[in-house]
Amino acid sequence: MLSALRKRVLSLPRTWKRVILVGFDFAALAFVLWAAFSLRYDRWELPNSIDEWAIVFSAPLVAVPVFVRMGLYRAVVRYLPERAIWTIVQAMALAAILWVLLAFLTAMTGRGFVPRSVPIVYWAFGTLGITGSRLAAKWLFWPSSRKALLQRPVVVIYGAGEAGSQLASSLRNSHFIAGFLDDDQTLHRREVVGIKVFAPSHLPSLVRDFGVKQVILSIPSLSLTRRKEIVHEVSHHGVKVESLPAITDLVTGKYLVSQIREIEIDELLGRSSIPPDPDLIREMIVGRIIMVTGAGGSIGSELCRKIAQWRPQKLVLFEANEFALYNIEMELAAAKDVSAVPVLGSVTNAQRVIGAIKEHGVQVVFHAAAHKHVPLVEANALEGIYNNVFGTKIVADAAFEHGVKDFVLISTDKAVRPTNVMGATKRWAELIVREKAAQAVEQQSKQRFCAVRFGNVLGSNGSVVPLFKKQIAMGGPLTLTDRAMTRYFMSIQEAAELIVQAGALSGGGDVFLLDMGEPILISELAENMVRLAGLTVRSEDNPKGDIEIVAVGKRPGEKMFEELFYDSSSAVPTRHLKILRGVGQLAQPVKLGPRLDELRIALSIEDEKAARALLFSLIADREAGEMSH
Repeated sequence: MLSALRKRVLSLPRTWKRVILVGFDFAALAFVLWAAFSLRYDRWELPNSIDEWAIVFSAPLVAVPVFVRMGLYRAVVRYLPERAIWTIVQAMALAAILWVLLAFLTAMTGRGFVPRSVPIVYWAFGTLGITGSRLAAKWLFWPSSRKALLQRPVVVIYGAGEAGSQLASSLRNSHFIAGFLDDDQTLHRREVVGIKVFAPSHLPSLVRDFGVKQVILSIPSLSLTRRKEIVHEVSHHGVKVESLPAITDLVTGKYLVSQIREIEIDELLGRSSIPPDPDLIREMIVGRIIMVTGAGGSIGSELCRKIAQWRPQKLVLFEANEFALYNIEMELAAAKDVSAVPVLGSVTNAQRVIGAIKEHGVQVVFHAAAHKHVPLVEANALEGIYNNVFGTKIVADAAFEHGVKDFVLISTDKAVRPTNVMGATKRWAELIVREKAAQAVEQQSKQRFCAVRFGNVLGSNGSVVPLFKKQIAMGGPLTLTDRAMTRYFMSIQEAAELIVQAGALSGGGDVFLLDMGEPILISELAENMVRLAGLTVRSEDNPKGDIEIVAVGKRPGEKMFEELFYDSSSAVPTRHLKILRGVGQLAQPVKLGPRLDELRIALSIEDEKAARALLFSLIADREAGEMSH
């Protein structure tokens, strides 16, 4: 019999369940007030006049609206968090105070006197009765499956449109959906697929009443700007924000509506999306034999993925790390229609580089191989110089001597007025490429050598994003250099796409500068990552937060901010809105031979001090030249 009753109650619509709760509360509070009077007068008999019945029913008539206002009927009993008991205590206290006020006013009209002990007994017994009824219902109607039910994620869906309703239908069996949030005011307080729609400002009460831990954005066509605003607003409430895939992925069938994904930090950069120029990519890639050095690295592997999508004749994967080479080869092999050739070797091995270019008839080289981690290169300066400077020299020489038509160096914003060895070696690499471009012009070989300079890419090896993710997973703290430090950031996918297009724009000797937008505070990036994980930042204003962010001080060679230009006025736009070209590159002849010889000697005798001095002295001379143009 109990099982049948349980099944029947659970099958009722949520509205009827609320009606039952309201009815129970009304009867229970009326009984509690009668019991309070009976205890005070030690007389247990039913009211025998209209005035006495009016006094008994006045309590629930005051209390029920208070309960409605404080959300006691919004919280689902099954998911009632224990902290909701405090809300019940507060609601009963307010209801008792309002009832006392009502009783005082009615006493002034000559309707009787209320003993002082009655409100206290009424509040105490009322609190016990209302709290006990919720907990009893929770344990009575969900006895066997209680643990499983409590483990079901409680979510809110942001967006009550077609995608949101489909998502709700697909998640019903595995999640409890506390409600929809939507910006459309015409939908507020209505129901979509049986679930109530609320204004976004209602999220805090949903979190409080239902214990919501996850908000899913179900607006696939949402603009990046609006997505950033929503994530910023929602994540402040200590919930994890996830999203449906983009509308293009849903239309093409790459994802189903039920497949939600985590929001990546690069989606919060607020960068406007510019579609790639197919003519530029086609000119650079289609039908050509291309070699990517550092093909297993973060930038190199993403370049390989982009290149593979545009049908090259052959893609040569040149990589010194065996495991990284294996990974990218296996990934591209799954595409089947890509002819990818793995070549294991270092860019400092001239014979291996020349052999790869000659054997495969390489026409285009993207030189991404480099040591890029600033503190590690600073601590291992000689190896950094050997790999980044002489490795670039070897690859550029081999490309020039063996007829490679296009050579693109992947450079960095740290090459501008460098304060560390890594940045200085990349500046030397730019100058080496410029020297090759000048030789190509002199010999009229029609070969194009250029460099592409940009800032940090989110998620690349050695960047702060993987570090912050690891620190968050370990419970913090997140460590950063200085709260005022800024960096330029772009997604690794956008960077790779722009590099390919910049190569097609080259006239020889160019240094292209990718539009990185506005610099971002590292501290802001850290805070956003904590919130995306559904956690809160611990600070003076929020001492009970989950993750602390700690400034540990600058590391050797680090700048507080980075620059993309020696002189921003010297950069001119190209046909692509996010690619700028530095001017005046070939105005001065570049003769690096004697300086390279001196640097090679310093490396051979492992004189790090001399090598550093040579490294930065050339750059100081070149900076003066740059600024004069």
